[in-house]
Amino acid sequence: MRAVIQRVSSARVTVDGVVAGEIGAGLMILVCAMQGDTDREADQLAAKIAKLRIFKDAAGKMNLSVRDSGGACLVVSQFTLAADLRGNRPGFSTAAAPDEGKRLYEYFTARLQAEGLATANGIFGADMDVALVNQGPVTIWMDTAA
Repeated sequence: MRAVIQRVSSARVTVDGVVAGEIGAGLMILVCAMQGDTDREADQLAAKIAKLRIFKDAAGKMNLSVRDSGGACLVVSQFTLAADLRGNRPGFSTAAAPDEGKRLYEYFTARLQAEGLATANGIFGADMDVALVNQGPVTIWMDTAA
């Protein structure tokens, strides 16, 4: 699975002008299931993100996880993270099939919740508008295959 994680002051996703998910401080997580991904990759990614120490402690150092900081996660499906850029028009054939992608997206969110994190979501497969305030900025790319 692939993910782009952004430390945010706030984030919101809307579909057709209606808020689908919204958080205050925490993590904006764009996530993509790749062909061949299983629950194991979702478990690994959720565990790593839950423990990732990218929030500032009292001394101003990045020593706290999203859980330690009391933050939440906004999880948005993002199949374009599977983009193959060999040509000028990206291909997405390495992304998981839509049914499996949705299942792994929902499973990943459940694993974050099992890690004790409050979560909000976008709508899988919808045309979404995402707004966020990237704090830092801190943006990290993760891939369970790497």
